[in-house]
Amino acid sequence: MIRTIAFIIAFSLCVNAVSARDERSIKKLRDALVALAPDVDPGEAELLSVTAHTASRDCAREYGLVWTPIFQNLLIHMGKRQRGYCGHYTRDIGERLKELKLKTLVLHWGAAYAGTSGEDNCLVVTARNQPFQDGIILDGWRRAGRLFWCPVIKDDEYELEQHYGHSGITAWKENMQWSAWLQDYETGKDKPKRAANNKANEASSAREDRASNSNSRQPATQ
Repeated sequence: MIRTIAFIIAFSLCVNAVSARDERSIKKLRDALVALAPDVDPGEAELLSVTAHTASRDCAREYGLVWTPIFQNLLIHMGKRQRGYCGHYTRDIGERLKELKLKTLVLHWGAAYAGTSGEDNCLVVTARNQPFQDGIILDGWRRAGRLFWCPVIKDDEYELEQHYGHSGITAWKENMQWSAWLQDYETGKDKPKRAANNKANEASSAREDRASNSNSRQPATQ
């Protein structure tokens, strides 16, 4: 009962800050999260959806986003902006979602083309004990603050072995160290078995710098 009341209060505070143009996406993401597994709490799914959409918009505003994500990256390289890479969005939205202390949903850190100049990062949400590949991507960078989301396996902008059409082979893989950081609010037997998180906060700046090189692809419009 207390948990339900807390959800209602938190949801009421968040929903007022959400643009009306996000309302449809919020509802659809909530429904997609609930559909991940029978034990997903609908209230938790709705709170996550509202928070993610709100945080994504907040990030774009706080970073002083100009025009497109690619142009923002250029401004950062020129020293005109401090933040706005995909890694910044992933970490800052992740911080907000960690505060929810999710019980029926699990946060993961996704990386595509890790360690290359084209590395990109995003959040992935799954039900408990569900494989990373079955989760849903949350990406604030790709649409310039308008939250992009879709199932991991249906993200055709990040596929391997593309020749003619879509390969259906996702480029997204889980970064276990950063997933451990996202999940470090969990305690006891309910914590998913992940890589030890003693290195989760190491090389934060290096990872965000690598994420800055994901500039070769113009994000599609939604």
